[in-house]
Amino acid sequence: MTDERLQALHEHLAETGEQPVERTASRWLGEAEAVAADIAEGDISDDVLTERLTTVDHILSQVDSTADAVADDHVEAAREIVDALLEEQ
Repeated sequence: MTDERLQALHEHLAETGEQPVERTASRWLGEAEAVAADIAEGDISDDVLTERLTTVDHILSQVDSTADAVADDHVEAAREIVDALLEEQ
């Protein structure tokens, strides 16, 4: 159902690691990427999925700017995916 979007979420967050992002943002994004990788690769229940998406949403809310336009675009795309998935839960 959402496998492609979960994979896209992880890919967007992974791409931020390829950009020269601000140090604090990098730490938050690394944490969000780890959670996104877990949900993209695992077969988890809907309750756990909702919990982990909420975690990614919270982590991303800590990132105001990455100081890199490309990374900011990936963060925005990740936020949109998370918002859409949470609305469906």
